Amino acid sequence: MDRLEAMQVLVDIANAGSLSAAARHLNMPLATVSRKLADLEKHLQTRLIIRSTRRLTLTEAGEAYVATCKRILEEVEQAEKLVAGEYTEPKGDLVLTAPVVLGRMHVLPIINDFLKAYPNINIRAVFVDRWINLIEEHVDIAVRVGQLPDSGLVALPVGAARQVVCASPEYFKRHRPPVRPGDLFAHACVAFEGALPSHAWLFAENNQPVSTPVRARLVVNSAEAAIEAAIAGIGVTRVLSYQIARHVKEKKLKVVLEAFEPPALPIHLVHAGQGRLPLKLRAFLDFTVPRLRRVSSF
Repeated sequence: MDRLEAMQVLVDIANAGSLSAAARHLNMPLATVSRKLADLEKHLQTRLIIRSTRRLTLTEAGEAYVATCKRILEEVEQAEKLVAGEYTEPKGDLVLTAPVVLGRMHVLPIINDFLKAYPNINIRAVFVDRWINLIEEHVDIAVRVGQLPDSGLVALPVGAARQVVCASPEYFKRHRPPVRPGDLFAHACVAFEGALPSHAWLFAENNQPVSTPVRARLVVNSAEAAIEAAIAGIGVTRVLSYQIARHVKEKKLKVVLEAFEPPALPIHLVHAGQGRLPLKLRAFLDFTVPRLRRVSSF
């Protein structure tokens, strides 16, 4: 039995919450995952997991063993990185995640320049409008928009994004532009189900937050779809400032209610920051942080 592999299988089962989910993450047949767990339990002569039709639960011994496995696997990974030279020269693979539009517009050009400057580093970029768990999904660094929860992650501020209300000039020719947030209820709105609520939009009046209900004629699940609908004249939408900067400059969209915008959402580069940073990650941070800050007026 390969004990390190068995430890990794057990940790993946614990993280995923089921054998089938662990098998998918490990790209391993379910029968193989089940057998490796059984072999490990037989080797240890104790039960690590209690399985039922609805859920999987670690035993007390299982919880203690999983915690130890995680520490051992992390130490092995650090030792391999040291031998591979990740702490002596910038090389290896990096996994990065960012919101779709921000990633495409601002992060990808920086990545392209970084890859030219560091030929021994490879990057896998995952652009998705959800927050990925860095530890569980083995992601090195994330670009995150919004207030960060308390965690053990290291966060480097790189800018802020305004929450803006906009529509096409053609739409505002047919409908009087809103002067106050309450005027929005008389407008057709394009709502984006994502970082911002779709049924009510938050504004600031007299330094106080005000939630304003909106009448959504169209609800979409991506900012890009909401922007395209607004450009087409379907209605008023609310997105983040960097998502429409080019369209505003090209006069395809017009921003309104700027005096009532809530505080801008912070943008951070986030990483686990556990122990000594590999040079590939240090190099990427040193390269990326100042460049993102130069376009901080997202």
